[in-house]
Amino acid sequence: MTAPAETAAANSAAPAADSMDGTSHETIGGLTYPCGEPPAPGTVKEVADGVLWVRMPLPFALQWINLWLIRDDGGWAIVDTGVATEESRVHWRSVLSTVLGPDERVTRVFVTHMHPDHIGLAGWLTRKYAARLWITRLEYITCRMLVADTGREAPPEGIDFFRAAGWDEDALDTYRVRFGGFGKAVSRLPDAYRRLVDGERIEIGGRAWEVVTGCGHSPDHACLWQPELKVFISGDQVLPRISSNVSVFPTEPDGDPLDDWIASCRKLVERVPGDVLVLPAHNEPFVGLHRRLADLDANHERALSRLQGHLAREPRRAVDCFTSLFKRPIGPDLLNMATGEAVAHLNCLRGRGLAVASTDADGVQWWRAA
Repeated sequence: MTAPAETAAANSAAPAADSMDGTSHETIGGLTYPCGEPPAPGTVKEVADGVLWVRMPLPFALQWINLWLIRDDGGWAIVDTGVATEESRVHWRSVLSTVLGPDERVTRVFVTHMHPDHIGLAGWLTRKYAARLWITRLEYITCRMLVADTGREAPPEGIDFFRAAGWDEDALDTYRVRFGGFGKAVSRLPDAYRRLVDGERIEIGGRAWEVVTGCGHSPDHACLWQPELKVFISGDQVLPRISSNVSVFPTEPDGDPLDDWIASCRKLVERVPGDVLVLPAHNEPFVGLHRRLADLDANHERALSRLQGHLAREPRRAVDCFTSLFKRPIGPDLLNMATGEAVAHLNCLRGRGLAVASTDADGVQWWRAA
């Protein structure tokens, strides 16, 4: 689940500094935002040599996603695609009619990970422009698996999982109705793809971009780093003002994605310099990667500590842990993500030997501090 920036400092802006090109560099919470206002939907804005910023609306509580174009031999490569709506298709037609020259094309479509706002139009774009999809293996396979759920009834394992977390019958009925909706936001995927691998270097338009993967938010999220431009396309792995959702799902109820995600943050500190221009999927491009990674790491460690204290007072279900984890109230629209994230924190505590769980006769799981 995405949440407001964690630190109080993030809510107060320092005086803006002007760059040599006249662009205002706003500093908020120790991060600098050098790119100014975002482009309007259907238009582009250059943020580095041969790198264009595209912004599209989303039909979710999170209203916008950033997508990127990279100058390539023979045209432009796309990084992330937006959700599969007709509105997004209209914006893509406008963008590509502007940037593609008479003899140019979309050369390839990179997807950071398999969530619908990132992969939703990948199939449409790859078919329309006869381009190859570039994505990590786990993201491609997981997306194919989730799309295949469209039209199925909710599985017993899913109902058991959310009942164990403390959902009531009304919430379980909503889950039954909504199950299989993932595929409705994703255009039909191509049946072949080019696998991205951590550490490999890919030439795009004469420059080598390094693949840096992370996990926790998704199975094998790919980021792209270009050392000469000092540009890092972070997808959802690092966001400046909100935190990425890290959830446990019914398919792997005992998983520990939060431990994976914290390890990924620490890996990025080692692999990518702190002074790069970070191009995130949401919010604005920023400078201050290591500062942000440290804040995200510390925020989850504080949340784990709060949760352990919460469990020490009395046994809790996952849904009883929301108040110790989230600043906002959790309504029905956020219940699924909040539950997944609460279970992720609980499983992480269990993995560290700091919490244990028992299941009662009704199938409800009760957690307590170890």
